[in-house]
Amino acid sequence: MTIQELEALIAYHQDLYYNGVPEISDAEFDLLWDELRDRAPESPVFSRVGADESPAFSKRAHLIPMNSQEKASSADEFLQWAEKIGHETLLVQYKLDGASIELQYEQGHLQHAVTRGDGNVGDDITANARRMAGVVAEVGDSFSGAVRGEVIMTHDIHSRYYSDKANCRNAANGLMRRKDGAGSEHLSVLVYDAFRTEGAFPDERAKLEWLSRNGFHTAECREFLNPGDVVEYRDSVAAIRGSLGYDIDGLVVKGNEIDLTDMRRARPQKQIAFKFARQEALTRLIEVEWSESGHLYTPVAIVEPVRIAGTTVRRASLVHPDLIAELGLKIGAEVVISKRGDIIPKVESVVHVPEGAASIVPPDVCSTCGSPVTNEGNRVYCPNPECPRRRYHRVHRWIVVLEVRDFGDALLRKLFDSGRVQNIADLYRLTVEEMVTFEGVGEKSARKILDNLAGASEIGLPRFVAGFDIDGVAQLTVEKLVEGGFGTIQRLFEATAEELAAVKGIGPVKAEVIREGLLSLRGEMEGLIDAGYVTLLASDTEDKPMAGISFCFTGSLERAKRSDAESLVRRLGGETKSSVTAGLSYLVTNSPESGSSKNRRARELEVPVIDEDAFWRLVDGLAPGSYDFDR
Repeated sequence: MTIQELEALIAYHQDLYYNGVPEISDAEFDLLWDELRDRAPESPVFSRVGADESPAFSKRAHLIPMNSQEKASSADEFLQWAEKIGHETLLVQYKLDGASIELQYEQGHLQHAVTRGDGNVGDDITANARRMAGVVAEVGDSFSGAVRGEVIMTHDIHSRYYSDKANCRNAANGLMRRKDGAGSEHLSVLVYDAFRTEGAFPDERAKLEWLSRNGFHTAECREFLNPGDVVEYRDSVAAIRGSLGYDIDGLVVKGNEIDLTDMRRARPQKQIAFKFARQEALTRLIEVEWSESGHLYTPVAIVEPVRIAGTTVRRASLVHPDLIAELGLKIGAEVVISKRGDIIPKVESVVHVPEGAASIVPPDVCSTCGSPVTNEGNRVYCPNPECPRRRYHRVHRWIVVLEVRDFGDALLRKLFDSGRVQNIADLYRLTVEEMVTFEGVGEKSARKILDNLAGASEIGLPRFVAGFDIDGVAQLTVEKLVEGGFGTIQRLFEATAEELAAVKGIGPVKAEVIREGLLSLRGEMEGLIDAGYVTLLASDTEDKPMAGISFCFTGSLERAKRSDAESLVRRLGGETKSSVTAGLSYLVTNSPESGSSKNRRARELEVPVIDEDAFWRLVDGLAPGSYDFDR
């Protein structure tokens, strides 16, 4: 399955999950999600939240974005996160497996109950929520703000009334969005977070105490000083999860300090979902396929179908040839496979190898260019830098990482096969006149595509390097290098492998790959910058109050030039986009009610539309005194 097919499949099942009848289990969906994350970590799919929307309800913006969390599927991953973040105190809550909801209050009165939606805007289901257990209609101290929680169905209610539904979560999702509200009384809301629009809670602990004091039903919460104790606690909770009466799929871990800037990020860094340990099963290896992505060849085990964690597994990761050698794996062997964190299948060990079993043979020549393949044990790849598949993958990767809208795969393939686009710089030399010579491309769409490409010309160093498709070097990897002191492209070019390896989370093997990739691509990278096709934004390690927030400005501004406002956003760590795309945080316009194409697109994607005054209030709230424009 190609990455594009995988993205389309995920979109299909997301739509069924939120707006129809799911065809697969949550665990099977997680498997698709994590396969995409493993193969294409920069896919635009990860900048979007599934849209739990219904035309039966009006839309309502969240008071603070409801974004996805980072995940740890093993103790090692969690401990690495804990060491990196360095919380003095760890607050640990059950990770509820239900449907997210935000209860919005004004002066102590419940005004709205909003589903998660796309993370910024959801369905207003207030009438239904008022019938749910745990929803408090009136709270004390004239509270204005939001309370976050999860709509759940207990196992008892499920077995008594809704046993025809696949699970509690699916049943709850359907009931909470029924137009007539029927069945909402069978649902409960457990809360775990709150946010004041006036004033602030002193810390997370005080916030939870306030929630309990005001009659909310809160998720189980424990407090630890040692990350190792959290690992032990997770194992103990996993052992009793079936007796809790409702579904959980792990723990949420965060510090006691409240960080609103982090909460606004597309993926908050200071809290993490610590998933339960993997489950295992015994099966037999039928064959090994070598998945081709760019210049890499990755072994994938094809096994006899086996059920793990509620799903049927037929394929499992073998990572690289070194693992095959370490396991002594051969065709026909009985193997133990696991789903790490109940998600990613992987061959863990070999139980028995039958006599005369055939060895697993990696490819020896590139299937595209015929060059001898290099097998370094930890990776198998085509070393030919001019390999057509490798060159195409790099150009395609650039389009994906920069989120260049409307530049479809079919058009890119035509441009590549015609010889017109052979490297990234060629994209910026395209003209409208050339584009329209390709079937299906009109003048209007050609201009739009090239405008979108030009609009993504100002980028940070992490996205720039990640866009060049160096083996295993995603945006997060470059962010680690920036944090480690390599904040300019020149500094990266001059770095030795030893210097790169000293950065936390890099290591000697990846450092050598990074160094080799940078040196081989240096001319192409510098050429892109020198020609003015791309402008690199300065990188530093200071806190960026707008990190994870993106804006698209349209029309004229009154208090500043639009270019000045865009420059301010980028200086504060945010992103500016030239078009309205899924995942955009805000569209800023002084004509929010107009029928412009951007306004229409924003409404289609449920992107919040704010006026200039609201934008400057947001800037004042996040970075007071950060600008001196005439107001």
